[in-house]
Amino acid sequence: MPLYRDFSDDNATILLWKYSEDEDLNPENLLEKENFEKIKEYHPTKLKELLLVRKILKSVLPDHKILYRGREPFLEPNDYEISVTHSFPFAAFAFSKKKVGIDIEPFNEKIIRIQDKFLQKEERGFIEKDKEVAYLTVIWSLKESLYKIHHSNYWSLKKHYEIKPFRLDFPFNIKCRVHDEHVSDLYKARVEFFENYCFTIVD
Repeated sequence: MPLYRDFSDDNATILLWKYSEDEDLNPENLLEKENFEKIKEYHPTKLKELLLVRKILKSVLPDHKILYRGREPFLEPNDYEISVTHSFPFAAFAFSKKKVGIDIEPFNEKIIRIQDKFLQKEERGFIEKDKEVAYLTVIWSLKESLYKIHHSNYWSLKKHYEIKPFRLDFPFNIKCRVHDEHVSDLYKARVEFFENYCFTIVD
C-alpha cells in the first residue's frame, strides 16, 4: 500500500501516494479507455504519475473515472469536485463536494530565476531572505492550487492570483485572492511539508 500521507479534512478527502519499485501500474487495468490516445507520447515517468493517480482513485472511488475537458480533469460520474497533482515519485488526488485545489512542488533554487513571472510586489514584502527558496516555492504552489480551484478569466499567476502574508512556521489559514475586472474571491489555504517538498491545499 503506497499511501504516504492522508491530508483529509472536514471538507475533502486528500491522499498522497509515493511510488515504489514493486508498484503494479498496468495501464490496461488502471487507465480509462477514453485516455489511451492521450498517453501515447507520454514520457515513462509522466505515465507513472498519471497511473498512480488512477490507483488512488480506484482505492477510494472504484466505480469512477477521470476524464478531461481540455487539460482540466473531472470525475465521471460527476458527483464530486476533484484535483490532482504529481511530482515523481509522488502523486496526490483530492475529492470533495466543494471545489478543491492541490499542488505539490519540490524545493529548488531555480525558482529564484523565474520569480518575476509569478510574484507580486506586495508578496516580496513578507519573504524572509534566508528562506527565499521556501517562500517562493510555497507561493508558486499556492497559486497553482488556486488556479485549479478557480480558473480566472486571464491566465496570469502574477496579476490575478494573490497570496496574503504568512509565515513558514505556521502555514495554515493562509488568505488568498483570485481577482480580475469582475471578480474578487477570497480563499483560505494550508501548506504541508515533507522530505524536500511542499504540498498546498485550497478547499
